[in-house]
Amino acid sequence: MDQYHEPTEDLETSDREMVRALMSLKEEVEAVNWYQQRASASEDEELAEVLAHNRDEEIEHACMAIEWLRRNMPAWDEELRTYLFTDAPITQLEELEEEGEEPSDGDRGGSDLGIGGLS
Repeated sequence: MDQYHEPTEDLETSDREMVRALMSLKEEVEAVNWYQQRASASEDEELAEVLAHNRDEEIEHACMAIEWLRRNMPAWDEELRTYLFTDAPITQLEELEEEGEEPSDGDRGGSDLGIGGLS
């Protein structure tokens, strides 16, 4: 599959960097899937542990790519702030945001031990 749909000479350098990040994210997520299946299917416990370790390394790499995207593409930042680290039903988070309601601390999954409001 070609990663570009437009002539590369028509794209800004920042656009090409975005493609690199997105393709890397895609590859990392694909690798997570492969390692997960292999670890699950393995009958050798030690091999399953190695494969699970490798899967977790790929998750780390995917998270690093997501963080780069968040820092370099404002829409990623906005959406990640809406959906990540919450306990509320995922499909209701956008609606809550549009209504100007913030999920409660419990819904946000906060870990400030109840002292976040201390000044």
